[in-house]
Amino acid sequence: MSAHGRGRPQQGKPVDGTGGAGGGFGLPAATALVVGSVIGTGVFALPSALAPYGPIALVAFVLVTIGALALAMVFGRLSQRVPGSGGPYVYAREAFGEFAGFLTAWSYWITAWAGNAAIAVAWVGYVEVFVNKGHHTWGSVGIALAGLWVPAIVNLTGVRNIGTFQVVTTVLKFLPLAFMATAGLLFVKAGNFGAFNASGGSALGAVSAAGAIALFSYIGLETASVAAGRVREPKRNVPRATVYGTLACAAIYLLGTLAVFGTVPYAQLGSSVAPFTDAMNNIAGGHWAGNLVAVAAIISGLGALNGWTLICAEMPMAAARDGLFPAAFTGTRGRSEVPVFGIVSATVLASVLTVVSYTSFTKVFTEIVLLSVLTAVVPYLVSAAAQLYWLVVRGRQELDRRRFVRDVTVALLALAFSYWSIQGSGYQTVYYGLFTILLGIPVYIWLKRPRAAASTGPAGTEPAVPAAAPLPKAAGPARPVGLPAILRRALTTRHQH
Repeated sequence: MSAHGRGRPQQGKPVDGTGGAGGGFGLPAATALVVGSVIGTGVFALPSALAPYGPIALVAFVLVTIGALALAMVFGRLSQRVPGSGGPYVYAREAFGEFAGFLTAWSYWITAWAGNAAIAVAWVGYVEVFVNKGHHTWGSVGIALAGLWVPAIVNLTGVRNIGTFQVVTTVLKFLPLAFMATAGLLFVKAGNFGAFNASGGSALGAVSAAGAIALFSYIGLETASVAAGRVREPKRNVPRATVYGTLACAAIYLLGTLAVFGTVPYAQLGSSVAPFTDAMNNIAGGHWAGNLVAVAAIISGLGALNGWTLICAEMPMAAARDGLFPAAFTGTRGRSEVPVFGIVSATVLASVLTVVSYTSFTKVFTEIVLLSVLTAVVPYLVSAAAQLYWLVVRGRQELDRRRFVRDVTVALLALAFSYWSIQGSGYQTVYYGLFTILLGIPVYIWLKRPRAAASTGPAGTEPAVPAAAPLPKAAGPARPVGLPAILRRALTTRHQH
């Protein structure tokens, strides 16, 4: 679709050209997209990142899981009301207008490619179980770049290959994690846990800080809604895939992390670059079992990067078709309408961030994770607010009392969880994250400039419009009406009489 066809969202239109019947994702592939995007290599590196807080981090993980399930239910409800690709972007635009939609898309886009850099960094730790065992910086950088570009190449071949790759890698990664979350619990030793709160600060502070890191594990639960235009029967399959995928990930995360904390001594866990590998080695003895987990983590990382590379292009493409992102993001190729520019540009940016991280950051994974979490929480917060806005305005009329109360409770929980996640990210992360998000404002002004110029005459005056001309009916979903529009309508009605 050309840039000239931009306007209101193309809701419900599959972008793969299949009409939603043949070549799109079914429920298994959509669920695999959620699970594959949520379970990357982050979960394999997470126990080490949480180790400085001690076992109290598991309490944070439980709270984050409850919040993540609330968000999953919110996204499921929103996807039923506002179908089509774009996820948080289209929900924000439908509820709060273009500027909110743009900032949401901009923030989420940063999350997507910055998150890919974090996944790649964690992925390197498991590749280096076999190669570059000395962890030489430029060797690690080369491995990370390979991990970013192989999934990009898969994405450039079309949506059918993306779905197949996602299902295969999800199954292969799930098996060792499921083993650790079940059989691994039999080898837990209390002496390995260390002090319950090892942070040296308050329990509340430790839970908040650990929760901000743990939230990274659930980023991606919304991916089925972002790619809804590529899902068959999206009103039915997207909510199911979102909730089923999040529940499956929650079970694996909580039990698997508990098993790692209990099988790897606390003093060793904090410095481990491959904690699940160390856990399996301690359980089975030797190195063969840990090597199998490392292979699973490598496959898992490729699967997550495959799904996230698609998401890096899907949301900006939806926003670009509405004129709220650069028109280059609308460019597609082939029958599957592969968004080439979105895929390549996001991978280039993730590659640059990866190189900078390895040469500048002391805690590479944790630093990128916190930035990704903050830029993800903003779209989550706006999406929860969009659901709450709809419930307040129209929910009482369209829902029975029981469902209305339940949906309001879930939306409020998701909203509170989002605020809590921002608070736990730390002052420095909030500062850099907010600065990065606000960098989008000049981009928004630049994008709006052609539209503003077209609405004025040659001398900069407003074009002549008959005072009695009737206002056109709004096309598409209803949008909030501002005070200037209300006054203009009132004056127009007065002149007609």
